[in-house]
Amino acid sequence: MGAIGLYRLLAWLSPSFPIGAFSYSHGLEAAVENGAVHNRATLQRWIAAVLEHGGGRIDGDILRDAHRAAAADDVGALAAVNRRGLAYRATAELALETTAQGEAFLVTCRAAWCEPFLDRWAATLGASNETVCYAAAVGAATARAGIAVGCALTAYLEAMAANLVSAGLRLGLIGQTDGQRILAAFEPVVIEAVLAAMSRDPADFGAAAFAVDLASMVHETQYTRLFRS
Repeated sequence: MGAIGLYRLLAWLSPSFPIGAFSYSHGLEAAVENGAVHNRATLQRWIAAVLEHGGGRIDGDILRDAHRAAAADDVGALAAVNRRGLAYRATAELALETTAQGEAFLVTCRAAWCEPFLDRWAATLGASNETVCYAAAVGAATARAGIAVGCALTAYLEAMAANLVSAGLRLGLIGQTDGQRILAAFEPVVIEAVLAAMSRDPADFGAAAFAVDLASMVHETQYTRLFRS
C-alpha cells in the first residue's frame, strides 16, 4: 500500500470522518443498563465477542467480498454483496447502524474523492432504491484506492473496536487509560479476525452473538438512552 492509500485509509476510518459512528453502541447501551457489562473486563469480553462472532465477523466477510468485486470492476457482484450485508442484520437498530453509516460514507467519499466506479455503483443503488451496507462501501472504496484487503480489514475492525470502547467510556464504565488498555489487548484479536476473514470459505458466512442481538432488541424500547443502537 502506497502513501496515498495509507492517507485515504486513515482519513476514511478516522473518528472525524462524518458518518455519525459516535451515535451508535451496537446494543452495548442496553447491556450496560441491564448489568451484563459493568466494568473493564466485561466490556472487553463484550467487544471481543462482537469482533470475533458478531457484527465484526459479518462485516469482515462483506468487506472482503466487496473489495474483491470492486477490484474486479464488477458492479453487479458488488450489488449482490451489498444486499447480503443488508440482509444479515438481526434487528432494526443494527440495520439502521449499517445503512446510515454506509450512506454517509458513500456520499462523503464520492464528494471528496473522484471515483467513477463508486459513481456507477451509486447510480445502480439509486435505480433499484437500495440502501448501502457500510462494510460494503468501505470494501469498495479501499479496493479502488489500491488498499490491500488485509489493511482495510485491520483498519475497519480496529475502528469498530475503538468506537465501542468510546461508547463504554461515554457510558461511564471506564476511563481513558483503561480504554487504551482494552485497545492494546485487542491487537491479537483484530489480527486473528482479519486472518480468519481472509481465509474463511464464503459458505461459512454468518454470526453467533445472540446476547448482542438480544441487547439490541431491548435497546429499541429502552426508556432513556444516549445512542441510536
